[in-house]
Amino acid sequence: MKTARRYCMPAWATLALLSAAGSDALAQSLSYPSNYIRMIVPFSAGGGVDIMGRILGQKLSEALGKQVIIENRGGANGMIGSEIVARSPKDGYTLLVNGVSFVTTPSLYSKVTYDPINDFDPVSLVALAPNVLVVHPSLPVKSVKELIALAKARPGQVQYASGGSGTTPHLAAELFKTMAMTDLLHVPYRGTGPAIVALLSGEVSVMFMNALTAVPHIQSSRLRALAVTSRARLPTVSDLPTIAELGLRGYESSQWYGILAPAGTPAGILNLLNSHIAKIMHSPEMKQRMTDSGSLAVGGTREEFASYLKEEFARWAKVIKQSGASVD
Repeated sequence: MKTARRYCMPAWATLALLSAAGSDALAQSLSYPSNYIRMIVPFSAGGGVDIMGRILGQKLSEALGKQVIIENRGGANGMIGSEIVARSPKDGYTLLVNGVSFVTTPSLYSKVTYDPINDFDPVSLVALAPNVLVVHPSLPVKSVKELIALAKARPGQVQYASGGSGTTPHLAAELFKTMAMTDLLHVPYRGTGPAIVALLSGEVSVMFMNALTAVPHIQSSRLRALAVTSRARLPTVSDLPTIAELGLRGYESSQWYGILAPAGTPAGILNLLNSHIAKIMHSPEMKQRMTDSGSLAVGGTREEFASYLKEEFARWAKVIKQSGASVD
């Protein structure tokens, strides 16, 4: 009895199939990068997204052997720069660095020209920058439990500051209000700086403040810290519990920084970028740098970032709808 012969596809046939399946994408992946890479920052220079983009861009340049050029294309709360990337060639040479506004903007504006989930391929979550819930010392509370009790006893009288409607501190407070079933009064300022000045002077009593900015004021006793907004405690203020620990299970609000590419970018390119970013963010140097800035280095998988984006989009869409927040 004859045994069946195992069929081996000739090399020429394999190449033909690869061509039919998209060998251009394979060739791009194998030769990438052969030129400089643009990393679009959809905000002006000097902000958190810009700083993170420049730190990562420098390290990626060293890892890839090609220059990563940071290009600030600010405007419309990040929509202009994000749309540029969404409409760019799907070749890995135009990337987007963005933060939480990437998923909140579609719920805050009536007209958005891109879909944050379907028009982009997630590359990597880079870092998380939680806030600290702080109060002015004149407010008679020393814990989250006491703040909730005071807010319930004085509905609409306890004021909290933010740098404007739709900002991360504003939405962090709105999520807190929803989960704690309290009525805090939002007082928006034209930027984070004026909001902090108002809090330090006692003009307002509460704020969800960037950890790096908050720590010096906490150490000088000009502000009283109650909790951090992240899932896990921050090394910078390790004695501070999370809001979730203190009874509001599932509470999390962090500014995050991530890298995205136009949807349809070859998987080989995305995987290469993800691998380099993971190595960069997991290095002792970068972990320490993030800790010193009140942040947490992440650098997880593409799949984890994709899942995180969907979770964030759904979370903030619900909060924004409930709060009635809008910037139109």
